[in-house]
Amino acid sequence: MLSVPGLCWLCRMPLRMSHWGICSVCTRAFACRSPCCPQCGLPAMSVDLPCGRCLQKPPPWSALVAVDNYVRPLSGLIHKLKFSRQCQLAVPLARLLVLAVLQARRTRDLPAVDLLIGVPLHRRRHWRRGYNQSDLLCRPLAHWLHCSWQPEALKRIRTTAVQHQLSARSRKRNLKNAFRLELAVKGRHIAIVDDVVTTGSTVAELSRLLLQSGAATVQVWCLCRTL
Repeated sequence: MLSVPGLCWLCRMPLRMSHWGICSVCTRAFACRSPCCPQCGLPAMSVDLPCGRCLQKPPPWSALVAVDNYVRPLSGLIHKLKFSRQCQLAVPLARLLVLAVLQARRTRDLPAVDLLIGVPLHRRRHWRRGYNQSDLLCRPLAHWLHCSWQPEALKRIRTTAVQHQLSARSRKRNLKNAFRLELAVKGRHIAIVDDVVTTGSTVAELSRLLLQSGAATVQVWCLCRTL
């Protein structure tokens, strides 16, 4: 918890808007991310055109928006949100993400979406943690962007091994048939919201499921994209 109300989570300076959680100076520091491919979010020469990787083998989603790479200080805040039960960090982190999305709309002509879906946890893992961090991000995002959020749209129907302990190939096998769609998405423009995208296996599996079910487009929004 914040030791003194109204202090920035990063620099500990007083906040003019206490509910923001992160001051404007620290927020601007996240805008200095190195050039990345607009589709996969990995380092690239151009921020306007897909990289060579995406031209050869494009991911199933159409665009990826990330606040930063998985580096400090953002990685530390995400760790506190996920593993230290500091849920009050969800709104400040969601604000960083909505600023990145709005910036992408201005500079990349990123189209608006009408539905947000958080990456689901298996019910057992959800029970142990007490919450789904992706859903905590979706709630304020849906409010700010005036779009729908359906927390029950996707179900993780089988327990899977923890992804960060697996190789890229094992991640794909680990996620096969792990999700079920509980909502009609035909013609919808959807953003999948996650805290960290590593190899992209999880969001790729979800993107394919949504597109096969008739979704018009799928974007991926995340706090961090690992390199």
